Amino acid sequence: MSADATDPESAAASAANSAARSSAATAVHGSRLAFVTCASPLSLPAADDYVKINVGGCLFHAALRTVTRRDGLLRAMFSGHLEVFTDSEGWILIDRCGKHFGTLLSYLRDGSVALPHSRRALQEILTEARHYLLQGLVEESQLALQQTKHHYEPICKIPVITSSKEEQQLITASQKPVVKLLYNRSNNKYSYTSMSDDNTLKNIELFDKLSLRFNGRVLFIKDVIGDEICCWSFYGLGRKIAEVCCTSIVYTTEKKQTKVEFPEARIYEETLNILLYEARDGRHGPDNALLEATGGAAGRPNADAAAPDDDEEQQQQQQQLEVEQQ
Repeated sequence: MSADATDPESAAASAANSAARSSAATAVHGSRLAFVTCASPLSLPAADDYVKINVGGCLFHAALRTVTRRDGLLRAMFSGHLEVFTDSEGWILIDRCGKHFGTLLSYLRDGSVALPHSRRALQEILTEARHYLLQGLVEESQLALQQTKHHYEPICKIPVITSSKEEQQLITASQKPVVKLLYNRSNNKYSYTSMSDDNTLKNIELFDKLSLRFNGRVLFIKDVIGDEICCWSFYGLGRKIAEVCCTSIVYTTEKKQTKVEFPEARIYEETLNILLYEARDGRHGPDNALLEATGGAAGRPNADAAAPDDDEEQQQQQQQLEVEQQ
């Protein structure tokens, strides 16, 4: 008799609890988030099905067998042992940065992954691997960090030419404008003037300053085996655009001497002109209108092409003068 009286009360209480849970779920759905409890593996999709994951705004599709393949937080989330949030479109929400989540998925699929060389990126991956409890990836990241601990990549590299063939290959393969400084004192046959040594050092110092200033935009090359003593060369699109030779032979009363000059303004001008040959804004060559407007070495081919006409005109004028004098 007492059991019969209790059953209706239990049923009513159970119905009330169910109604309360239903209303709570409806309220959460109203804010576009649903709190889902995976009660048992039977409620999960098949292993071949894909799940949609939103990690900090980055969207990923992955097979359920991939995210549950290895021990860790993701296996617990997708095996019904942890509660997960989904939005109204079925995306499972994870409140983490999604920058390296693709790397984590690659590790889950293959058991290993190619790690970046950047220490900062390695540290970020290590942090994410620890959060998702992927011990294997944690160990790989720590090992990679130890290997790069004392490895530093130089910011500015200056190749030194060892042969003319190597020089041509560097210039042809470069996607940047090229500035080459040739200095080879062994080519000198005469004595130097009093300021030549100082000017040689000034040329070298200016080359070093320019290489530090424009190393990301221009390829700087040193040549110590060439036939000149001190000479600057400027290349764009694989061909020589301008040249500044800093040496000359002077005749004194007693003997010949080699004079090394430091044409600083001219070197600055040609360096700035060669920057016009940068590939920028999807353009693979120089802006011809800009070359004509700026002139200088970069715009000099047109001027050089017109030089023979000027010489012919001068010759004609000279011939006319000779005829008139006769």
